[in-house]
Amino acid sequence: MIRTGLTFPKGLVDDFRRFSIQRLERAALVATDRASKDALKDVRASFAGSDLGRYSKAIGQFSDLTKGKVFRRGKEAFSASGGLAIKTKNERTVGAIKSYTEGAEILPVKGRYLWFATDEIPKRAGRMKMTPELYRAKGFESKIGPLIFVPNINGRPLLVVKNASVNEAGKARSAKSRKKGGGLRKGQRAKEFIVAFIGIPRTRREQRVDVEAIMRTHAARVGEMVNNELQKGI
Repeated sequence: MIRTGLTFPKGLVDDFRRFSIQRLERAALVATDRASKDALKDVRASFAGSDLGRYSKAIGQFSDLTKGKVFRRGKEAFSASGGLAIKTKNERTVGAIKSYTEGAEILPVKGRYLWFATDEIPKRAGRMKMTPELYRAKGFESKIGPLIFVPNINGRPLLVVKNASVNEAGKARSAKSRKKGGGLRKGQRAKEFIVAFIGIPRTRREQRVDVEAIMRTHAARVGEMVNNELQKGI
């Protein structure tokens, strides 16, 4: 019978255990950072494919790797993570992103109706979507005409402008007021009234980007990615 034994120098096992855990921590940090970055690319691509690309820039990525540390639990347990977050604090942008990723019923905050601008008037006032409040605040009552509430046309309330004018060639968003004497500006034709806004009591936005499904797909790859990182040191 042949036997052999091995005696480790004092502290070697502890050093090996500590080194192994550090390798695991590093691999987990790299894997979760990479997976969350890949998820961000897919989320932004999904937004772009749903004609929502302008909102994708407000979504950012974070990870424990950028902080340079894991969260330790006791001597050997730890966690490492990466994820996505909305970077902006703009309430309209945050609300839109949540609506398109979770679905939502949108109700009016002020008044009884949600108002949507028609093709007769400018779609935006500066960088803001046109509303009756902005229409009045930005001086469009003098540029086009005052808004008049019509309670029910084909089941929906309207805000109209009487005695306005529109482009002779039919160009959209071309409504203007008439001259003081009632005359028309060059290239314009008279209209008895134009519909500036259409009102509805509520609307629903359906989910168009499933962020949770994208995150689950990339989370499922983390184990393999950790293993690949560990293999690099062998």
